[in-house]
Amino acid sequence: MQNHKYSLFIFTIFIFIFILFSCKTKDINYINYYNKVYTIDSIHRIHKDTLATIKRYKKLFKQYPPVQNERITEYEVYIKMADKYHKNFGGVKSLDKLLAQTAPYWPPDRDFYQLYKRHGIDSAQVEQKFQQWKKGLNQVLVDSFSIAFKRDQYNRHIKETVEMNDNKNAKLLIWTLKNYGYPSMQKMGLWGDNRTLMSMGMMLNHMAYTKYYEYFKTELLQYVKSGECTPRDYIDMVDKYQYVNNGITMYGIFMRYSEANLNAADSARIDKNRAAIGFPRMKTSVKIAKDFFDKLKKQKNH
Repeated sequence: MQNHKYSLFIFTIFIFIFILFSCKTKDINYINYYNKVYTIDSIHRIHKDTLATIKRYKKLFKQYPPVQNERITEYEVYIKMADKYHKNFGGVKSLDKLLAQTAPYWPPDRDFYQLYKRHGIDSAQVEQKFQQWKKGLNQVLVDSFSIAFKRDQYNRHIKETVEMNDNKNAKLLIWTLKNYGYPSMQKMGLWGDNRTLMSMGMMLNHMAYTKYYEYFKTELLQYVKSGECTPRDYIDMVDKYQYVNNGITMYGIFMRYSEANLNAADSARIDKNRAAIGFPRMKTSVKIAKDFFDKLKKQKNH
């Protein structure tokens, strides 16, 4: 009888922990993550307080598994800052996470290898880890979307061909969402067969022209929240739809000449829409873009 009570007690505790963990996981919303990243980045730009920034990022990454923003690269920034100031960032496990986030854009810059070397991982081991990541990609998606992206760019000046190919790609994307979830870079990388660029932003942009747009607008929002679809790719699609259907710009990505001179109310509306999807305010976005391209230019000169 006592054994039965004990077993029942253990089972109850297990169920409680499972429910608690499930609720916590379910509550993760990467729209909040992105907004927090932009806040941390903006504060750092103003105050230049590296130690405070490290603390803020560390707290953030305890709440959210990192997803690397292409232009801010927040996880890499955090690890490099922590490494420079001899703060604990999680060691090899965190470096493995960083490699996975960097892998779609391979190869990385020289500093990346030096960072790993300081923690006992030489360049050959880094390359080996990259190859392991690459082997883990979903080959069905790699093959399917390699074809889809070639099709996406084929004869885009011929209307009938464009419509046919966009519809084929829309059906592929619907099938993928139902069978594999969102085709993120962690599932299929950025470069497909024969170095075909597989940027989902391009494809989603063209989904705005299809009859499946409303489906994608609703369905993809959950993948923005899960951190798999980037806010930028999503808002490109939505704003392109608004543009081609003579609607007002939602996010300030595609604007007509008549919308070029935004008033204060328009700017506030757009910034509010951007925050709701996890994208930076227009002024912040301009600063981030400038820094990003300045960095690329600097790397190119070196």
